[in-house]
Amino acid sequence: MLVMNWMSKTVITVDVNDSMQGAMKLLKENDINMLPVMEKGKLVGVLTDRDVKRSSASDATTLEIHELLFLISKIKVKDIMTKDPVTVPSDFTIEETAEVLLEKNISGVPVVDKKKVVGAITQTDIFRAMISLTGVGKRGIQFAFQVEDRPGSIKEVTDIIRKHGGRMVSILSSYENVPEGYRKVYVRDYGIERKGLKQLKNELKEKSTLLYMVDHRENKREVY
Repeated sequence: MLVMNWMSKTVITVDVNDSMQGAMKLLKENDINMLPVMEKGKLVGVLTDRDVKRSSASDATTLEIHELLFLISKIKVKDIMTKDPVTVPSDFTIEETAEVLLEKNISGVPVVDKKKVVGAITQTDIFRAMISLTGVGKRGIQFAFQVEDRPGSIKEVTDIIRKHGGRMVSILSSYENVPEGYRKVYVRDYGIERKGLKQLKNELKEKSTLLYMVDHRENKREVY
């Protein structure tokens, strides 16, 4: 899943010499929390709602309201923006981008190709991609297993699910917090008849360690 397929392609930007007041208005009117800052067509920074809040939280807040508004109108974007912005290319994967946001502790980045801003991607966009990737919208059943890390171990459990009429929506795996030689596998499926669910779980337990089951349609959760 690439950034180009999930980013916002309509990019709202500000100029370095725009006022902080104008930038605040843009953030609010467009319900966004980041603005790429441009100077002569070149990306030179980003302005986030965090930058605005940090600049607003000063001794100036003790001034009377008309004095405060006047002061804010005089502050330029270049005075409060974050310089040397973090960016990603459009052919970055969603996972790589999420790693960047987490490492830098930021909520979004401009997307830049050949030094041109072509979009922006935020945590919200990544959440949308994650929801699509996992297939949770199908409201089926998700099983979590711990299986041996060997060829065929995932197929063994998915074959059992298919035998009971299950259609796979997503299969994800992880090596986090498992003993050496094992992996966790998360399988989401739909089409399973609930009357055969008990037998299905018993068969799955024979082939793997069943960690939990979440039945979204019935809002039923079992942790083992």
